[in-house]
Amino acid sequence: MTQTEDAAISRNVIEMLTVANEYCLFLEGIDNYTKEDIISYFQKVCPLLYLKGATLPFVAVENPDANERFVTEENWLTIFNDVRNKLGKDDEFWMVDYNDEDYSNPVKTSIGEYLADIYQDMKDFILLYQRNTKDARENAVAECRLLFEQHWGFRCIEIHKLFHFLNYREK
Repeated sequence: MTQTEDAAISRNVIEMLTVANEYCLFLEGIDNYTKEDIISYFQKVCPLLYLKGATLPFVAVENPDANERFVTEENWLTIFNDVRNKLGKDDEFWMVDYNDEDYSNPVKTSIGEYLADIYQDMKDFILLYQRNTKDARENAVAECRLLFEQHWGFRCIEIHKLFHFLNYREK
């Protein structure tokens, strides 16, 4: 087994898979939960997801052609709409886009959009990793780490602040 292969099956990767799977299962069954349950769950899981993403190892990919995406636009829209319907008016929030040179222009966005984006990255990670080949595992871990750095890590942080507020605003 190579060092890259060892990294792709390391404890940190297995823990990331576990948290990612729980995240996806929760969203897929979101109709079974109250708004309060949803807010409470994501207030707890967002920092855990971020922590596990930050501990993913670097994995050198030997065969980038083995990378695949699985979540369709329909899958994404289902998650987005389910979250938006459950959260109602609390779905929208303002955030600053740090990729924009002018930080003084907040933009309105959606918790549903952020959760669906993270869902897409997590579900693709899980499904590719489950292909259970060396190439698939390497690509799954490398892609998840890259998307954490560029995409879903930031989203976890942004919505965690909002879930904290929503969870404690009336207490």
